[in-house]
Amino acid sequence: MIGGMLAVAAVTAGGLWKAAVKSQTPKKIPITLTPPMPFEDITFESGGGQVQGWFIPARPDVPKPWPLVIIAHGWGSNRSRVLRYARPIWEAGYALFMYDVRSHGASDPVRAASAYLFRDDLLAALTYVSGRSEIDPEAIGVLGHSLGGLGTILAITEGIPVSAVVTDSMPSQFQVIVSSELRRRRLPLFPLAQLIPRIWFWRLGESLKTYQQNDAVMMLNERRRSMQLPFLMVHSKGDNFIPPSELEYFMSKADPPVEHLWVNSEGHSCSEEDPAFWDTVIPFLKMHVRSAPERVTHDEATINQDGTDLHHSAG
Repeated sequence: MIGGMLAVAAVTAGGLWKAAVKSQTPKKIPITLTPPMPFEDITFESGGGQVQGWFIPARPDVPKPWPLVIIAHGWGSNRSRVLRYARPIWEAGYALFMYDVRSHGASDPVRAASAYLFRDDLLAALTYVSGRSEIDPEAIGVLGHSLGGLGTILAITEGIPVSAVVTDSMPSQFQVIVSSELRRRRLPLFPLAQLIPRIWFWRLGESLKTYQQNDAVMMLNERRRSMQLPFLMVHSKGDNFIPPSELEYFMSKADPPVEHLWVNSEGHSCSEEDPAFWDTVIPFLKMHVRSAPERVTHDEATINQDGTDLHHSAG
């Protein structure tokens, strides 16, 4: 009888381990589209692996150095699936950089994926684009979808040098990430939502307790107070994967408050279908992600408006 019970326990443990590994391994979706504007295929290194991406130069009439927007995809996605954001931003005068997070698309796999992967690959992407001579390193914005947004938050707490951030349909709470992924995998929430995260973090060599204690919103609050980073958060009221309550949670804890936008579209990956998305996102980027000549023009206009001559004030 004892032998039988041990056998059942072993099978159960084996099934739990397989479920944890499966849910921590994003399905690799092939690149099915390429940008409709001229682009370069790019490879850069992150965490000892190769990351594949696209660099899309700004329109020919945009003077150098160009402002740039990095577009970061979410879990189980890839750069081709966030091309839906590309053209309006490019037409607004920006260069673009898009890449496959490791274990996604055409990039190298890792043993155990997590939100940390999205953070680290964004930091590596920023290092790469900041080193390109045609890019203004003081005019870089990020648009992160879903876990790409959370990875951006985690990168901000590391002090990324960006001018503005837009998130779209971002999860804010760890338990929502867990439950959403288990539902997507058609796995039962109980007891897996309590057990599987422990395996995830054991495979990462990280502490689940430490991650849960370091609330991303609180960490971001501290960073935003010191860097005054313009922040726009978008969420669809019809998101059936990451619930709209995640933005409500973030807003309830954000200090200083964040600029936010509710859009009306059905699903997790279609916020841009609501005209209000672009009516808000493009002016936000134009306001905060400016090339050097635009920054000078804006500063001069500000001086003229308030009647202050900075040179005389300094003297």
